Amino acid sequence: MKLTNIQRVWGGARRIAVALPLAALVLVTALAGCGTSASGNGTTARLTVGLTYVPNIQFAPFYVAQALGYYRDAGLDVTFHHHGASEDEFGALVAGQEDAIFAGGDEIVGARAHNVPIVDVATVYTRYPVVAVVPANSPIQSAADLRGHTIGVPGQYGATYIGLLSLLSSVGLSQSDVKVQAIGYTQVSALLTHKVDAVMGYANNEPLLLQKAGMSVRTFDVNNAEHPLVSNGLAAMESMLKARGGDIKKLVAATLKGVQYVLAHPQDAVNLSKSFVPGLDTGSNATDALAVLQATLPYLQLDSTKAGYNDPAKWTGMVSFLRAQGQLAAPVDASKAYSNDYLP
Repeated sequence: MKLTNIQRVWGGARRIAVALPLAALVLVTALAGCGTSASGNGTTARLTVGLTYVPNIQFAPFYVAQALGYYRDAGLDVTFHHHGASEDEFGALVAGQEDAIFAGGDEIVGARAHNVPIVDVATVYTRYPVVAVVPANSPIQSAADLRGHTIGVPGQYGATYIGLLSLLSSVGLSQSDVKVQAIGYTQVSALLTHKVDAVMGYANNEPLLLQKAGMSVRTFDVNNAEHPLVSNGLAAMESMLKARGGDIKKLVAATLKGVQYVLAHPQDAVNLSKSFVPGLDTGSNATDALAVLQATLPYLQLDSTKAGYNDPAKWTGMVSFLRAQGQLAAPVDASKAYSNDYLP
């Protein structure tokens, strides 16, 4: 079976190493704003934005904002830093080498539980993009039918695992009611070969790959009101927000403008991303990328709230759920994990 380069478009499923010594936190406070020019008076402000995983179409809003000059027009000189698979997601941010990062709400809360003062300043993905996937001919017709079945996950960490916990809890099941099997990032082959009965993956990734390999599938969304999960957004350290809050606000506005362009012009977004994603302009890669982006659009679309808005109830509910599930190393004040003060 041939898998295209759209496999594993999401890179947020890694375990986050954030147990940082106090000295590191003191250092980042001292470094905040270093190496960058202040905006205002017509000058250009330099910002480095951390994007998890390698260059990929999932970051199209950022690429579009760069390609169309949205950052430049806001008085910003933005550089993207893509994290390798083995790179600590928040390491560069804590070390003062990055000014903002694209990260999941659950990851931000997990970092704060380790005393990393990071704040989500704008929601980009308005819904959590994780789903359970089963073959279309599976006897599993609903999430409740997962009882007694084997579910493959990369490991007991990351968004896919958190999504599984939420899905099970929403139908009155626990891990003891199913067989959770760590399979690494082999969800597609594991389901194709019937090694497991279901897998946890991303709505814009595994289902597409399985269908391309000839398997019709059924998916179960993990989003539910009882256990809300906050997906990816822009985040920065408290010290950065204090020192250069105006620049972060400009970054947020320009990025959200990129989101709106992607929603309105997905094909153009793929074309604009070609200069940022190696290989995107060869073979069928652009076609595959468009399929991924089309599957991503529902997770970027707004509900009744304003662009970038962080819903306090969702953050409070998520923190309570993660704490109850033993996923936080220490209590976290949900109200300090996000801010709407930097929205346009």
